[in-house]
Amino acid sequence: MAAPASTAPVVTRLRRLLDEAVADGTLGTGAKIPTERALCESLQASRTAVRGALAELEREGRITRHVGRGTFLAELEAEPGLPAAARGTLQTSPAEIMATRLVLEPEIAALAARHATQSDIDHVHHCLRRGNSTATYEEFEAWDSALHRAIAAAAHNGLLLRLFDTMNAARDLPVWGSIKRRSATPERRHGYECSHGEIVAALVERDPDAAREHMRGHLVDVRTNLLGPH
Repeated sequence: MAAPASTAPVVTRLRRLLDEAVADGTLGTGAKIPTERALCESLQASRTAVRGALAELEREGRITRHVGRGTFLAELEAEPGLPAAARGTLQTSPAEIMATRLVLEPEIAALAARHATQSDIDHVHHCLRRGNSTATYEEFEAWDSALHRAIAAAAHNGLLLRLFDTMNAARDLPVWGSIKRRSATPERRHGYECSHGEIVAALVERDPDAAREHMRGHLVDVRTNLLGPH
């Protein structure tokens, strides 16, 4: 699993390394990935950079880390990142992003309530706990994104997950990040945490109607906070 040094970010190189290992059969779902030390050598990167890249892949749900046991591949992807055709759709407005989220995510949450495995629920809970325990805006946003993706993955619909990933990538647009940061307050964060908790509780209860309505209510609040009342 050797990979040449690159000017690309370490997380990008790590994704590529894992994708190549999956493609050649070296790794499969549930397989233990190399140690941090081995990854430092393969990626020619510092321990700090490798740990940061692993944390990002954990937030994405690509890997799982267990103290004393190691790090394991949690999910296989046919190709790294978004499809090329999807990248061109990201030049869109925050209003369009929120309109799309309101179409997709409530129904995704309902499907997740029906189809989530216990492993899915555990990962959703993990993202919820990590998000609630963060100290900075950036960390909360990262785990917020990870939580919503974990719910999407729990629906077990590959096409919907790809649509979600295309839509969710728009959160990285500068205009989106700028509006979110300006609108952020401790009170609003507390509200989001409560909404997330209600959504997750509905998943645990296997209640698709409640999951749908809690997700819809959460997204309406987000839209109002970002764009004003509709």
